[in-house]
Amino acid sequence: MNVLIHRTLAQRMGRGQFMSFLARTDRKGLRAGAVVVASAAAVAATVWGVAALVGPGGTAASQQNMARPGATDGSGRGDDGRPGRQLQGIPESIAHASESGGNTVNITIDDGPDPRWTPKVLDVLRRHDVKATFCMVGPQAKAHPDLVKKVVAAGHRLCDHTMNHDTAMDKKPVAYQEAQILEAKKLIEEAAGGGAKVEYYRAPGGAFTPDSRRIAAAHGMRPLGWNVDTKDFDKPGTAAIVNAVKRGIGNGPTVLFHDGGGNRAQTVDALDQVLTWLKEQGRPTGFPVRTAPDAPGAAGSPDAAGASGAP
Repeated sequence: MNVLIHRTLAQRMGRGQFMSFLARTDRKGLRAGAVVVASAAAVAATVWGVAALVGPGGTAASQQNMARPGATDGSGRGDDGRPGRQLQGIPESIAHASESGGNTVNITIDDGPDPRWTPKVLDVLRRHDVKATFCMVGPQAKAHPDLVKKVVAAGHRLCDHTMNHDTAMDKKPVAYQEAQILEAKKLIEEAAGGGAKVEYYRAPGGAFTPDSRRIAAAHGMRPLGWNVDTKDFDKPGTAAIVNAVKRGIGNGPTVLFHDGGGNRAQTVDALDQVLTWLKEQGRPTGFPVRTAPDAPGAAGSPDAAGASGAP
């Protein structure tokens, strides 16, 4: 018998009993010894299996979502397009809260990157020393990898805003939703380079579904909503955009702006003014929560209106 089996039996039987057992085994001959070895190996395997299910400190290790890489269960779980276990405990619920808590505000920028307006938005954020989350459309990221790299280099975070910005994708088949989300994630990360990851998913127009949220979370992206729609996409005027933030910030901390989809001059000016006002109000800025669920019933939760109705 090998050392592992010896040690296992000795621990289970006690030293004296184990030595007597060895003596009896030696007298029984080769065939009996083979049977004993097989039995002892089974015992050892059982002990190993128990140990594998027990984590540090003797606590049971969770087996939930621990499918081997490459396994598929039809759930869409996996990383970088590979089915498998869900990553990092990312919830499927739509996030609105800030990682930093308190009165922190999340600035989010949609529909880019755009070669004219994204650099201007980045400049405003740099001057105010503010970090934001950029929700990018896949083909736009592919077309402007230099801008994606600048966003990452400046310390901002990346968000998947699908391939075609289809605001009716909640009415489309699951396979279509999955392709829109995962293909965009791939293009954005390829454009970013350097191992940068897309950390959020925002459905166009808030067209989330349980399936799209599940797919995003399973691939490491937290579904991301908003609480304040600045309506900047419609170009209502700089003052109107600023006032929309001031009126709506009581609804929650996540504010929606755009750097793509047309002339964003009003957005750039309004963002500058909004960031100045937030500083005057003592409101810091940060990133949306990724791993902690929003409180049930919070503004903009999956059943609330805070994640719908905007481009």
